[in-house]
Amino acid sequence: MLSEREAMVELQLRARGVTDERVLAAMGRVPRELFVPQELRDRAYDDAALPIGEGQTISQPYMVARICEELALHGNERVLDVGTGSGYQAAILAELAAEVYSIERIPVLAARAQAILGDRVHVHVGDGSRGLPEYAPYAAIAVAAAAPRLPETLYEQLEPRGRLVVPIGGRWEQLLQVIIRSPEGPAVLRTVPCRFVPLIGAEGFRGR
Repeated sequence: MLSEREAMVELQLRARGVTDERVLAAMGRVPRELFVPQELRDRAYDDAALPIGEGQTISQPYMVARICEELALHGNERVLDVGTGSGYQAAILAELAAEVYSIERIPVLAARAQAILGDRVHVHVGDGSRGLPEYAPYAAIAVAAAAPRLPETLYEQLEPRGRLVVPIGGRWEQLLQVIIRSPEGPAVLRTVPCRFVPLIGAEGFRGR
């Protein structure tokens, strides 16, 4: 599937304005087919989110690349990935940062992702909206589920000038926001329309 992966990088990512060469290279190295159900592997490089079970999805490749690019990683950072899901975004982050922690509320998904990721990513089960304060601060936090408002607890786990990339809005339509931790408080750098599954938890949506 290497040729399909290369086509994805060129046609779905580079052609749409993803310019960070480290992100493009990472997307070209990680086999997305490992993170989708066996019966969907022939669609692994579709320009779409795909179901992974438990009512969750693996994000569209472009959105994974866009989130990673917005984090502006250089390679020496500690990063938190909220909403492990399939583990695909955590795998990309592990190519870009020194240390990656990931949190997933559904144990079966967390276990499946950890089995694929191995020791490259520290996967935990818990309320993603609360993050993992015991390993904070983080240079960057990526959230792959939509929150109704800024999750303050996640923001507080950022180091100064750290970046939080999170979809904020309703259950069906959101804006992907890039938020910087500044001395004056949260600074929104930019937004882009998006659609993610809801972030379920104390600082997310209630219920499944």
